[in-house]
Amino acid sequence: MSLIGALLFLVACGAAAASEQSLPEATSLLGRPLYPPEIPPEVRARLEENFVTAKADYQKNPESADALLWLGRRTAYLGRYRDAIAVFTEGIEKHPDDARFYRHRGHRYLTVREIDRALADLEKAAALAKGRPDEVEPDGAPNPANIPRGTTQTNIWYHLGLAYYLKGDYARARRAWETCLELSQNDDMVVASSYWLYLTLRRQGDDAEALFVLQPIGTEMNILENHAYHTLLLLYKGQKKPEEVFNPQDTDEVARATLGYGVAQWHEHHKQAEKARALLQEIVQGKLWAAFGVLAAEADLARSR
Repeated sequence: MSLIGALLFLVACGAAAASEQSLPEATSLLGRPLYPPEIPPEVRARLEENFVTAKADYQKNPESADALLWLGRRTAYLGRYRDAIAVFTEGIEKHPDDARFYRHRGHRYLTVREIDRALADLEKAAALAKGRPDEVEPDGAPNPANIPRGTTQTNIWYHLGLAYYLKGDYARARRAWETCLELSQNDDMVVASSYWLYLTLRRQGDDAEALFVLQPIGTEMNILENHAYHTLLLLYKGQKKPEEVFNPQDTDEVARATLGYGVAQWHEHHKQAEKARALLQEIVQGKLWAAFGVLAAEADLARSR
């Protein structure tokens, strides 16, 4: 049985196979084993239906880059990140000049905490995409308006900037975020790249430039999905208070991780190191460990050991 064939069989086994899996998908940057996240039954049913559709499309069109790409993405949404990496690896073997496979495999290497491999993939993606027309990237989890906000180029540079940030390479992270910001075509991508660029500049001690990044940010921006980043930038501008931004009881794990990490940085900027560290320690216990807020919190805590 081929690698993809074996994957199709394993993922098709559904929730039972996932619940019985004994091996972690990854190890956190703090040494904690990370197991596939629990997915509510109604959500899992929808994700598995999407996976079945992607599987059927791939089986009908095994040479289609798009079909293979969606198979990898749908696999990852089920929390099977290693299997998704295997799909993207096959995509690279079949379509070595398609930057999208490196972009998505790089993303999932970030998810499983293999930062150096993520960097290599995302740098390769940036090189392959250089000089080529940019394209809107279809969403696997659409926003309520069902309007995709990212593009191939912005998503490459966004994830590359994050990889550098996690490594503590703030000079390269800055250049990546600046490139992402230059390429951003809507307010959602503007706030996403501005948020991480602001944090990077503060890490570099370039507070004046960080304040400059905040100037275009306002309450009237047309935000469809990156509400957390927008809210945090307003916090950094002094237009919101930390207690208005972060609710430790928030049931949205991604928002909780994102807002929690951003508020921890606010505490750090205001010389409240103990509060910042306590919040980071709380964030890394989150169930949805694929969230970038959790990953960034792990990196900060690991670096401070």
